Amino acid sequence: MKITYPVPAETTSVFVVATDRRPVELDSVVPWRMSGSHRRAAAQALGTSRLDLQVFQAAQSPWPRMSVGDEGRDAVRRARHHVVVTSTAPVAEQPEVAQAARAVARGVADAYGGVIVDLVTGVIVPHRTGCEGEPHEFRLGDDWLGWTTEVGVDSSCPPWDPAATDACTCLTISTRGLRRFGLPEVMLEGAACAHSLCTVSVLRTVARHLLAGHLAWTAGSPDARCRTIGEHLWLGDAEPVVVSGAPHLDREPFRVRLGSRTADATCLSVGPPSGFTGTVNDWLCSTPGLLAA
Repeated sequence: MKITYPVPAETTSVFVVATDRRPVELDSVVPWRMSGSHRRAAAQALGTSRLDLQVFQAAQSPWPRMSVGDEGRDAVRRARHHVVVTSTAPVAEQPEVAQAARAVARGVADAYGGVIVDLVTGVIVPHRTGCEGEPHEFRLGDDWLGWTTEVGVDSSCPPWDPAATDACTCLTISTRGLRRFGLPEVMLEGAACAHSLCTVSVLRTVARHLLAGHLAWTAGSPDARCRTIGEHLWLGDAEPVVVSGAPHLDREPFRVRLGSRTADATCLSVGPPSGFTGTVNDWLCSTPGLLAA
């Protein structure tokens, strides 16, 4: 079976730098307050759809109430000004254009002591003023993914047991951020609450493998508006996940099955391979290394 998903002609990234200080002379940020690896790309893109900077008072901002995690939330809420960095570019030019835009956001945060919010992922971008800027090499794990977590409200969850295969099935987790690169988000549903860490790790690994193939394909087919892939992925060279209790997916290859989560394939489901007769929890518990403590 094959899966065909749509590929947009272009995608948009939006970064909001929330700051108490009134931003002035933003022209000095690009390129002078940026890390060296993205200065030229940002300078060439400034003033085009690939890089637009706007300043708003927080109350008049297009995003006056941004939903972010606990860390940095107070600073975002207290901010009196928003510097909005917007970048729209063809998918074939990603991730370089998005990296340059985030580098500009880091430069603004350096100049005005701000907090960076990535509106595509819905999370705050870790940044310390005066420290190293945007990395030159693109790595999906460098805060380019966010997560949406849903727990069934009618479920009654048993006590936590990392090896339980008869636990609840109320957990649904999906990525946020792949659409920035023209790729559908991926989702895993039906896992137990106790398996949230390994569910995130499975999705992160699937996302990394899908994106690598997707970016190579878009580079060779920049005008194509859809792509067809196989429904099964073999995953075996994942980077170690540095989270306590997360699966070590680099230990042994495992196989996942992709499915179309929506009618237009804008979200892909992730689950056990064809022929597996158990539940999602059975799969997570039986796959070598997935539930390693």
